[in-house]
Amino acid sequence: MAPCYSGVTMPRPISSIELTAEEKAVLQRRMRSATASQRENLRARVILLRSQGHKEQAVAQKLGVSLPCVSKWSHRFELQGLAGLNDKPGRGRKPWLPAAKVEQVITRVTQPPPHRRRWSVRSMARAVGISRHSVHKIWKQNELKPHLTRVFKVSTDPDFERKFWDVIGLYLHPPDKALVLCCDEKSQCQALERSQPALPLGIGHIRTQTHDYFRHGTITLFAALSYLEGKIISRTEPHHTHVEWLRFLKQVERETPVDLDLHLVVDNYGTHKHAKVQQWLKRRPRFHLHFTPTGSSWLNLVERFFAEITEDAIRAGSFGSVGELVRAIEQYLAYWRENPKRYTWHAKGEDILAKIKRAREALGHVK
Repeated sequence: MAPCYSGVTMPRPISSIELTAEEKAVLQRRMRSATASQRENLRARVILLRSQGHKEQAVAQKLGVSLPCVSKWSHRFELQGLAGLNDKPGRGRKPWLPAAKVEQVITRVTQPPPHRRRWSVRSMARAVGISRHSVHKIWKQNELKPHLTRVFKVSTDPDFERKFWDVIGLYLHPPDKALVLCCDEKSQCQALERSQPALPLGIGHIRTQTHDYFRHGTITLFAALSYLEGKIISRTEPHHTHVEWLRFLKQVERETPVDLDLHLVVDNYGTHKHAKVQQWLKRRPRFHLHFTPTGSSWLNLVERFFAEITEDAIRAGSFGSVGELVRAIEQYLAYWRENPKRYTWHAKGEDILAKIKRAREALGHVK
């Protein structure tokens, strides 16, 4: 009972919880975390509110919990700090699978049977003796994805770094009084005609197309993407030899301001370095070619444009002739010229090189 002096009852002092900066940051992180359990979230909120001077009764009412609950976690935090907010060993739901089974699912995921290249949830479930749902849950908890494969290519160009910084420099610091044009050709654009008419997209069903088709020939799409504006200079050709490449360069020369230098980002395809092409370029000093490293077409931003036109206008279409394909491409390009979209380079060169270094080190350990 509170002490009494001269007949006056003194109120019990309100105990307060003091937090260090580190403890406060940890509790706030737990409170905001989408992956923390509800128990962790509640305990963090209790301690944070108590550290602000709120009474236990007020905290209980605010959080909708009992007073003994608030008192319990306040007391445990005062005695043990953050460790006091953890459950004691033996509490909580017991594992739904034996630890040996879980370990098998995790360790054997990189060791498929001799007749397979990878495990599926069903084949792993049969091998270990558990349900496929349990296998899926274990893989998900441990971020194991044997069904996925990422495509990669590490350049072996001995002059990789010089070419890399040359191209990156154009993106990060475009030269004055000049155009940076990302150039390439998309060869083998096929005019494919599906063998039967497709059913359109509708409510309750997806769009369909037949798996088989008739081939009506191919074309090559040449494109130069302006880095700063996103505008496209383009032409279609039946082939992609140095003759067609030279015609495209002449078109670029006609369609760009004569008072600007032209910095062209190109890959190492032989037609770009043909003797006749080089002779033509020597007579035009405003042209400057910047070659991407071998096997590094991802540095050329026009590849992003090629990916979009392939997905939006070429792959999903059915064309009865090469002419129909060309008209579809030209229609797409006409819309693009009216609504150009710029691709901006954001990645830091140092981060990319560090990632490539890790990839080379990892490949060096693969037997």
